[in-house]
Amino acid sequence: MTISDPTALPDPWHALHELLAAMDAEIEQLYVERGITGVRPRFAYPLIRLAHTGPLTIRELATSLNRSHSAISQTVAAMRKEDLVTSQPGPDARTRRIDLTERGRSLVPFLEAEWRATHETVAELDAEVPYAMTAVVEEVRRALEHRSMRQRILNRLVEPPK
Repeated sequence: MTISDPTALPDPWHALHELLAAMDAEIEQLYVERGITGVRPRFAYPLIRLAHTGPLTIRELATSLNRSHSAISQTVAAMRKEDLVTSQPGPDARTRRIDLTERGRSLVPFLEAEWRATHETVAELDAEVPYAMTAVVEEVRRALEHRSMRQRILNRLVEPPK
């Protein structure tokens, strides 16, 4: 019995991943055009939040951004390499407090302006296309609340014999 390679079929996620990566690349290009190097679009949210809250632990920052601890920990490590944040011991040995460096703080006004412009651009795109991206995302989220991705996959999963 020959098992066909399921990855040979078109990937339904590819177009979405490609679109998001292209939009992020264009935002990053804005940074480069303004002489801002080493800054990724994913850094904007935590940098802006830290500017408004002051130092936070990674857990506090992750919670405030509604992101996973792991994702924020990786983002903080990347931002620390670019001299955007510092990491100091927190109230106990298991935590570290994250704060902006002078470089990080100096970028916040531009990042806030870019953030607002990006949100206005998303609204413009939503008005331009027949199905607003934000509405589609919300509808998919609601559908997944009704029946999770995991449940949907399990309903279709046919495991190979052992």
